[in-house]
Amino acid sequence: MPEDPKPLPFLSLIHPYTGDVTGIRRAESGPGTDFAAVVECEKGAFFVKAMRNHGWRSASINRERLIIPYVEPISPALCWGAADEGWAVLGLEVAEGRRPDFEPGSPDLPTMVELVDRIGKVDLPDVARSWTETRWDRFLTRESEIGLLRGDALLHADINPYNLIVGDERSWAVDWAWPTRGAAFIDPAMFVVQLISSGHTPEGAETWASGCTAWREADPVAVDAFAAAYLRMRREMAERRPDTASRKAMLHAAATWVAHRGGDACPPPAAQVPGSGR
Repeated sequence: MPEDPKPLPFLSLIHPYTGDVTGIRRAESGPGTDFAAVVECEKGAFFVKAMRNHGWRSASINRERLIIPYVEPISPALCWGAADEGWAVLGLEVAEGRRPDFEPGSPDLPTMVELVDRIGKVDLPDVARSWTETRWDRFLTRESEIGLLRGDALLHADINPYNLIVGDERSWAVDWAWPTRGAAFIDPAMFVVQLISSGHTPEGAETWASGCTAWREADPVAVDAFAAAYLRMRREMAERRPDTASRKAMLHAAATWVAHRGGDACPPPAAQVPGSGR
């Protein structure tokens, strides 16, 4: 049964765009989103994403608002946005579909490869030129490696089955919460780790990634540096929440990938690279 819309704290804020709200169907979302749901209303249906309007949450949803016009139709279209002192809210086209199956043999895999490849071919818009990707910098061991992760590609930077949707006739990448500018191979590399976590061998996962132009053109040294940094990041995340099964699974996948590429799957903590981090 649809949720009663009355408790929504931003109902009056979005009313000019929705009219009277008649129902809410909550969507599965991560801890970084305060509200995500399909909202049925007088003016149709919208996927509504809302964040409390302060700190990094405000910055994240504002970045998503700015980038979506440049990534349509890979992303559902932005229909409207609204904000006040308490909330920032986006109303998007409803993408009807399901989460993809990343397991070996899944018929969704060719579609997902094509989708990740399409993301890599989006021209970097001027609005994103200052959004330098830095989140892995502090997990690098040498300052000289920083440049390997820099580039002029627009990155989704959170490739996982929860952020991809398979529909009957098209597919979408959603939740552009923190797009960045960096090395083009990073999105396909994140796809590789997700595939390994879903049961692929590292060789098999990289074979699928080879369907992406950015992966085929990547410098193997840069990929090795990213893989090691990604493993260190995953180890830190797992240590913060040791009882979270999904974090353990991603740590294992990252370690498996690093070992496959000839790296140390149990490296020491990364050195703090001067000026790194966000």
